[in-house]
Amino acid sequence: MTDARRQPPIEDYALIGDCHGAALVSSAGSIDWATPLRFDSDPVFFRLLDAGSGGFWSVEPENTTRVSRGYIERTNILRTLFETETGTLELVDFMPVGRKRGAGVHDYVTLSAPGWVVRRMRCISGRVRLTTRFRPRGHEFSTVPLDMEIGEGRIDCEGGLTLWCDGEARREDDGASLRLDLGEGETRTCVLTSVEPLFDPRQQAERLYDVTHAFWREWTEYSRYRGPYQDAVQRSALALKLLTYAPSGAIVAAPTTSLPEDIGGARNWDYRFCWIRDATFALFALSVLGYSAEAARFSDFLSRQCLREGSTLRIMYGIDGEPFLREHCHDHLSGYHDSRPVRVGNEAAEQRQLDVFGELLDWAELRAALGSRLNADEKALLRGVADHVCETWHVPDQGIWEMRCAPRHFTQGKAMAYVTLDRAIRLFGETPLWRDTREEILHEMLEKGCAGEPPYLAQSYGSEATDAALLQIPLLGLPLDSALLERTVRAVERDLRSGDLVHRYRGADGLDGDEGAFFITSFWLVEALLTTGRADEARALFERLLSRANDVGLYAEEVDPRTGAFLGNFPQAFTHLALISSAALLHLHDRKGTKALKGTNADRARRIAGATDGLKALIHALLRNRRVRLRSSKASVLSLT
Repeated sequence: MTDARRQPPIEDYALIGDCHGAALVSSAGSIDWATPLRFDSDPVFFRLLDAGSGGFWSVEPENTTRVSRGYIERTNILRTLFETETGTLELVDFMPVGRKRGAGVHDYVTLSAPGWVVRRMRCISGRVRLTTRFRPRGHEFSTVPLDMEIGEGRIDCEGGLTLWCDGEARREDDGASLRLDLGEGETRTCVLTSVEPLFDPRQQAERLYDVTHAFWREWTEYSRYRGPYQDAVQRSALALKLLTYAPSGAIVAAPTTSLPEDIGGARNWDYRFCWIRDATFALFALSVLGYSAEAARFSDFLSRQCLREGSTLRIMYGIDGEPFLREHCHDHLSGYHDSRPVRVGNEAAEQRQLDVFGELLDWAELRAALGSRLNADEKALLRGVADHVCETWHVPDQGIWEMRCAPRHFTQGKAMAYVTLDRAIRLFGETPLWRDTREEILHEMLEKGCAGEPPYLAQSYGSEATDAALLQIPLLGLPLDSALLERTVRAVERDLRSGDLVHRYRGADGLDGDEGAFFITSFWLVEALLTTGRADEARALFERLLSRANDVGLYAEEVDPRTGAFLGNFPQAFTHLALISSAALLHLHDRKGTKALKGTNADRARRIAGATDGLKALIHALLRNRRVRLRSSKASVLSLT
């Protein structure tokens, strides 16, 4: 069995990153997962997936009595305070990122990031002795310690990895350690680089911090959200931004692989890829906050890197647009708390999921509603998607939850097929094929997708089972009877709700083992309650879900309803985008009532954008942009020359 002290609870971690790669830092100050150059690369540290041999980089003050931490306000820079018997240590962790030289004043997607991890240790009172242990690993999740050479102010490892450091360093069997003795006001900075830099990065540590701090503060200034729960919304937006891959515009579902959906189980998946569904949902969340540049970059990612000539839209891609994501297992790894196998790649990329086409067209309509112009390639792509759905909507598929069993006719998938054609008509005008197929889909869905008496929407044709994905149907703008929608929501609550939490579904799905309740479906319940006239319940549930974030405001994919422990990959884009969406809809309901929630995402986005008095919004935008321009002239530009 693994040592639980080496693999703390998933909720014990915080994320740092630079919109290229990422690292997870435990509350004890240990980096137990790091892919510094890009999300999908082999990790430098992965104790998260092998307690004994996975490698880590720890900061361990002697005689610690209390630890507290949090992100520096409106940034993704992590600050941890260690109170010891002799003094207090401040540990600041970040990955440097800034706007690329030559980027426009408002350009926060053309980025410069060297892929470095910076750890700044400062004694702020008394005296602190500490040890930092450095245990890097190599390619293919190798558990073999890297060869290294300790030099003056640096530790050089095979493969080009270098730790720039001051202090008494010594070689150990599985890595190196560094002892520091800091008096009040003294600071030491360690920097991990993957490629030999042009200068000693420690000499630029304060500038790197200042640029990174300015970048995140400036980016948050662009948010136009002024409703309640601003702190939670802002933290979720910052988390989503961290999960964007700046070179291509892709958005990863999570920065980790194989964190289990059930401790000791085999439902362990690689989420370091771009699901079209997840990304379009994330971009809705960012768009309603005012971040249009990320949407434009993602559109480029789709049209230029994913949809090559003659190809069909897939449900997911690699972060550079790779369509084939071969899944294989690293059987030599013990997994998180003995949850095996550890997987790399994801064979779900080969699945057919009907709903993804609707999400893409829905997002395109949203972009157009918020003022973006679709170019000729995008229009051709979207028309082709609509035609493809007309040809294939009647074919069973694996559904939104990627079941690994025989395909079915999922009711939510049929609803999204309707959405595909409805949004195509709204964008490009009616054609007989789109119009007639849309009506045929709706008729069949109501005839075959309902169960019970009085009827509710069921998971799939011929089934009486419910599915949490159906909670989204009241927000799709389908011409459905309100009583049917209310009965569907109550059926989901009856069968899938466990206190404040909602499971995806019950029953066989082709996989062994169990899973937790999903955070996103729990936030979906908030929205469903809101749209079906249960606003007080919706708000109360939302606030209870907010209390389930970890101490730095992050969420995993799932949660154990019995213990509240996080499960699944972390942090999860799906969860954070759902939080933003729910907060925005609650605010819209407060301002304009239940009727304002009707229609499509594009309809609601227009109302959200206009929910503030126009003159006030204009003045605020002008002042905000002026502040950003003044601050961003040089402050957030990162040049490494």
